[in-house]
Amino acid sequence: MHNSSSGKSEKFAIRGVDGRARTGVFTTFHGDFPTPAFMPVGTQGTVKGVTPRDLKELGAQIILSNTYHLHIRPGDELIRDLGGLHRFCGWDGPILTDSGGYQVFSLPTLRKVEESGVTFRSHLDGAELRFTPERVVQIQENLGVDIMMMLDECLPYPATESATADSLAMTNRWGARAIAARRNPRCALFGIVQGGMYPHLRQRAVEELCALPFDGFALGGLSVGEPPELLHEMVEFSAPLLPPEKIHYLMGVGTPSDIVRAVGNGIDLFDCVIPTRSARFGRVFTRDGHINIKNAQFRKNPNPIEIGCECYTCQHFSLAYLSHLIHAKEVLAIHLATFHNLFFYQRLMREIREAIAEQRFSAYANEVLRREANSGAVADVDPRSVDPLS
Repeated sequence: MHNSSSGKSEKFAIRGVDGRARTGVFTTFHGDFPTPAFMPVGTQGTVKGVTPRDLKELGAQIILSNTYHLHIRPGDELIRDLGGLHRFCGWDGPILTDSGGYQVFSLPTLRKVEESGVTFRSHLDGAELRFTPERVVQIQENLGVDIMMMLDECLPYPATESATADSLAMTNRWGARAIAARRNPRCALFGIVQGGMYPHLRQRAVEELCALPFDGFALGGLSVGEPPELLHEMVEFSAPLLPPEKIHYLMGVGTPSDIVRAVGNGIDLFDCVIPTRSARFGRVFTRDGHINIKNAQFRKNPNPIEIGCECYTCQHFSLAYLSHLIHAKEVLAIHLATFHNLFFYQRLMREIREAIAEQRFSAYANEVLRREANSGAVADVDPRSVDPLS
């Protein structure tokens, strides 16, 4: 199953293992980051609501941006000419860029998929855009990012077995073309395993794609409308098939419970819009589930979002003040809520790494799942909902 051609990974080093969960370090040109790791989403070259200085303070070590959006505006060649994405956006740590494959899924009325690539109509002005596996690599190399994602086709849920088989075969062919197109050795390139909700197709995708010399592998085509339990079933089946010496990335997931369950199956890297998008609607995370600071019960509450939290928001401001800000539609409300939520996610990842290192991950994960189940809270900002411009 693990036919990776490179043997030991030159970029990823595993430091500790507890069951299937593992800690490690991934090396990039702009620095190393520990795993498991969560990447705040900065689609347009900015994580909504916070500055790069804030990201450093709250513990983020790698962020995610989007190839499609940055190609359209302001343009990858402009960013290249201004010194690359790191200098352009003021972030000196590692950056991963998605390939535009998610927009193949989220902008179905604006694109046409063919073997040669994808033709988009820009959501801004209708201009025609051509994305091929080769062009996508070139765009990301122009951006100068640390981790590039190959172009893939991400199907919606549900999709027929026949359509899924054809799609993953094309995606794997695109993977080979992406490998052949890379020019800059500083930019790592990850493959994306498709296969929908069909285990035998996931296995086929792994066998074909993981024979190529990618620097890491992602599970794609999940969190696209399927029930949460089906997502977990696919991760539990697929993750152990990936080459164990390479980093494993689960794209677009998820809630704290999603994350601990996936880590328990060997996933090392995550991204999701939940913490930032939730904050814009007044939803903030605690160890006992999330709360909504718009609710009237918090208007006179002198406590922070979470007692004992060491983030800037909780150390300086009360729920009453945050309630006032969000009802007054002050921008600071979004900033403070976003800072807290991202701090919460980074603390979660730090605690996960510590639990694995101390051989107590199972107990830690069970406690996270227990608290979320007992809270009665659900993720009212659903990561599986389609927001193509997040």
